[in-house]
Amino acid sequence: MMSHSESPPSSSVVDVSSQWRLLLLLLILLLPGLVMTSSPRSVALWHRSNKLSNINVCHWSKMADGTLTVRCNGFRLTEVPVGLTNRTTRLFLNKNLISSLPADSFSDLFLLNELDLSHNQLSFLEVGCFNGLASSLRFLDLSSNQLSLLDPAVFDGLQVIATLTQNPWHCDCRMQLSMPRLDLDSASLAEVICQTSDLPNLGAVGLPMLLLMEDWDLCRSVRRTHDFLALVTMFLWFFMLISYLIYYIRENEAVAHQHLEYLKFLEILHPACN
Repeated sequence: MMSHSESPPSSSVVDVSSQWRLLLLLLILLLPGLVMTSSPRSVALWHRSNKLSNINVCHWSKMADGTLTVRCNGFRLTEVPVGLTNRTTRLFLNKNLISSLPADSFSDLFLLNELDLSHNQLSFLEVGCFNGLASSLRFLDLSSNQLSLLDPAVFDGLQVIATLTQNPWHCDCRMQLSMPRLDLDSASLAEVICQTSDLPNLGAVGLPMLLLMEDWDLCRSVRRTHDFLALVTMFLWFFMLISYLIYYIRENEAVAHQHLEYLKFLEILHPACN
């Protein structure tokens, strides 16, 4: 029987085997890189780049003095974009979905003069959110949000004209203690209209907080001057009534005495006539 020698493997089989080995080697080398993409640092960097991308949707306009007006309104932003230039003097963030302001939200914008945050969902302002703006900010719009309390610590050092309308302000003892400590413009504070109050069924809803504070001590739920004036008025009314009654009785006594004297006189005259 004739023996057949084994033929050497073809070159195509060798090429396929080499390609698989090379692919496996590449996967082993790339595996640490794939794991690193899900590390906290990588995720944080991704989030930061995502925030920076929000700036790209804003509209920038340069003023003659080199300062900038930045409009980021109506883009459904959920937070203040980072990376805004410190040459910004007017910033419009209205008509977005921002619900809170963390500390140092605008600390780099030391030239900022006007800030519009109206028509958002702001319900919480962290202490320090306006850090760095005390010397420059003059106009602040917080209207049409979900704010219910004015914390003096949040507005510390700010002397601005603020628009505070269309917020669900809750008028209570904390609000009463806060109002005198605010450096905001008096006309701005007059716009704080009570939507809810700790004074039930007393007509506080719909009243300006400043007007309510004139009449009520919200920390004790008692009236201030009006109760005292009402008490004085009632006391004077009763005093006048009692005085009139005494005068009336005394006058009647005098008239009755005169009638008695007249009747006695008639009795004296009657026997004489008989």
